[in-house]
Amino acid sequence: MSRPALAETNTPTHPPPDLPRGRGAIPRLADADAFTSAAKSHAVREAIGERAPLLADVEANPLTYYTNGDATHARGGSGKRGAVWTALSRGAGPLATDAAKALPAVVLGTLLNILDGISYGMIIFPAAGVFADLGGSGVSMFFVSAIISQLVYSAGASGFAGANGSMMIEVVPFFHLIANSIQDRIGEDDPQAVIATTMAAFAFSSILTGMTFFLLGALKLGTLIGFFPRHILVGCIGGVGVFLIITGLTVSTRMSDDDFSLSLETLKFFILNVHNLALWVPAFGLAALLRIITHRWDHQLIFPIYFCIIPAVFYVVVAAARIDLSDLRHSGWLFDMGASSEPWYHFYALFDFRKMHWSAFWETMPTQLALLFFNILHPPLNVPALAVSLNHDVDTDKELLAHGYSNVLAGILGTVPNYLVYVNTLLFYRVGGDTRVSGFMLAGATAVLLMVGTGPIAFIPVMVVGALIFVLGIDLVKEALWDTRQRVSTTEYITIASIMVVMTVWDFVIGVLFGIVASCIFFVVQSSQRQSIRALYSGSTVLSTVRRPGAHRAFLGAVSRQTAVLRLQGFLFFGTIARVEDSISALLRDDAWRREPLRFLVLDLALVAGVDMSAAEALLRVHRLLAQRGVVLVLCGVTDGEVGRALANVGLLDAPGVELFTTFSDAVEWTENVYLRAWFEAQKTETLPVTLPGRQDGGTPFQGSVGDSPRRSALLNAGWETIARDHSPENMAPEPLNTLISVFSPYEVIDADALAPLVPYLTRMSVPAGTVLWEQGASPDGLYIVEAGVLRATYAFAPPTLPMEESMVPGTVAGELSTLSRLERNATCVVERPAILWKLSIENLERLERDEADLARAFTRLILKGAKLDYDILITALATRQ
Repeated sequence: MSRPALAETNTPTHPPPDLPRGRGAIPRLADADAFTSAAKSHAVREAIGERAPLLADVEANPLTYYTNGDATHARGGSGKRGAVWTALSRGAGPLATDAAKALPAVVLGTLLNILDGISYGMIIFPAAGVFADLGGSGVSMFFVSAIISQLVYSAGASGFAGANGSMMIEVVPFFHLIANSIQDRIGEDDPQAVIATTMAAFAFSSILTGMTFFLLGALKLGTLIGFFPRHILVGCIGGVGVFLIITGLTVSTRMSDDDFSLSLETLKFFILNVHNLALWVPAFGLAALLRIITHRWDHQLIFPIYFCIIPAVFYVVVAAARIDLSDLRHSGWLFDMGASSEPWYHFYALFDFRKMHWSAFWETMPTQLALLFFNILHPPLNVPALAVSLNHDVDTDKELLAHGYSNVLAGILGTVPNYLVYVNTLLFYRVGGDTRVSGFMLAGATAVLLMVGTGPIAFIPVMVVGALIFVLGIDLVKEALWDTRQRVSTTEYITIASIMVVMTVWDFVIGVLFGIVASCIFFVVQSSQRQSIRALYSGSTVLSTVRRPGAHRAFLGAVSRQTAVLRLQGFLFFGTIARVEDSISALLRDDAWRREPLRFLVLDLALVAGVDMSAAEALLRVHRLLAQRGVVLVLCGVTDGEVGRALANVGLLDAPGVELFTTFSDAVEWTENVYLRAWFEAQKTETLPVTLPGRQDGGTPFQGSVGDSPRRSALLNAGWETIARDHSPENMAPEPLNTLISVFSPYEVIDADALAPLVPYLTRMSVPAGTVLWEQGASPDGLYIVEAGVLRATYAFAPPTLPMEESMVPGTVAGELSTLSRLERNATCVVERPAILWKLSIENLERLERDEADLARAFTRLILKGAKLDYDILITALATRQ
């Protein structure tokens, strides 16, 4: 029986075990997402043809199926020549062998189609009104759709050689909605118009479904369907389960769909009426008994054998009691087919476009779209699930194209939508139906059933069909409410149950819309509870990747407390931006401001996926709030993408007092340069100018600050306690001693006379901009002490880690670790601005170690102290840059 795509079980792996819980079990919804990636693991097979197996597949499963084409034992032939031509070219002998091997599978597949045709086909149309006698036509339509899909798949459209196609059970409640709405719109006084319009609507649903499948497959968008919230689909499937249970009650008791309502009168009809109770309780009991049996014993043949035994036992009892069949038919134990003598193609006589009511047809479009929603979600889940269960390589987009062909053809031929059935196909393979020959044989056997007609249905006990429908309904309700209780969140579970209630009490289309709206609301609520603030810390805890003299670093460590760093993540929208706004406002409150006034707020948006209008306007409000306090907003991680456009649309990027940078390191480097420049400009002639890397601004945002401002005072005090000691003219020494003192004085008390013997070992170099001092991986030639200019080193890492850059300004050392260790360079260093360097070559270093051993050891110790701090900062920047 072709169960809906999302029923519950433990999905088989490699090789798949017996199908759990009998035939009614299909793959878990929670496992569906994993199937897609697993099904694409053998791309090599595409290059060597569908019939060529991978060695790992042959070793793991030598006696089953080999590829997407015909599952045979190492036979030759190319899958690219077409499945039919390949089969014919092998000759009559191999064909006869495959046909004989496939007989058990064909018998099983035919039996499954009989059960599906009776249970599904009999309820395609409502059982009342003008549709009361169309059960036989529904069965014929089922078989036609199954034959069409079977032929399309077996002819090579599907990658599964033994694919089984059948009608979708989920379309039934929507078909009832369509039929009833057309009947209500036209009225029962014109039954021919009602039926003609309904038949056209059913066929149109197949064409609409097929065109959508074809479009998804042609555009290779099959994986996008997997992004739809699964709990909404589970709720809808559960709603279908409730509908099937109700249908089982109405079919068993011959109650009209229009007469059914959730009322006390309906309850009395089923419970207090002894005759009705005797009709539906056996069917329900048989369904429950089957589930008990399949829970205890696990074999794929239990399901079909069980439903073969029921009519046999029924007729044994009837014969023993000598009950007249006409009396049983009259009392509701057998189907009263009425027009059972009509041929299978009778349903084509129901099409009459001259009598169609087009306004009623177009009014069914909302229901058609809801039906389409169900139809398109199943194959992208079923196909990868089946690929994993059968250890097959499969192309989901190719399968979508196959579904497109089969459904468009079904619509043109006037029948209902179809799809590849997971359970039927899995069982078909396990009993030998792993070739395309077996697929064609199943299509032929189903065609024989179609030619026989619907007459035999009059001898099938109603309890058999009722039990089949009850089994489906119970399974789907169980999967929606019981199996998900520990696999979904509370809000998702509430959504599932609510969808089922809405579908049952009101309408299926309303239930689908309710599920989408409820999911959106819960998504907003849950997303608003997620933390958009990844980190919030003071600027003194993170420095830029610029090698600065120790005095400068000490100054920045003190003054950067006036910088606040806020790193954001995720999607910023009206539900998450409020917390961001509150956190920034807290930094500007009077109590926080008195403890630590701010000069810069660095807002890192590198991990922000998007910004909606509400969030962008909130950031604009934040900027206005910062401007009132004289705080500069520094934005980094903003590109020309969605985030940049959203902020530009509200005018934030062009607002005064907003600075924009590509990377976080560039933004922090700029704030450090501003602090340094502000201090040096404030000293005028008392100190010498300083060389700064990065963006060169003509002024600072400090202009206009009063002298007794807490921020200004803190900056000046920090500068006098650190930088002023090294930059005072009276402390100057001749070069390169002055640079050496600037480099090493933060670590020890440096005596210029003690370093003077080092000068003969250094070589002065004047290097123009653009010169490459060394490349990453090269052997070291020496270390360089920077007297003037700026160097920039680029560290390249293994992909996908992005490179990192580090600037070196006057008063720093470059290339020291590779020189001391005699190991290859770990970066490429380029002169960014014309530089004056003092080089200690490898040869001079070795001579220094021989001639001045004590000085060499002291110099090495100082170098390592500075290198340790430099690399700590570099590693911290690398670890925190995202």
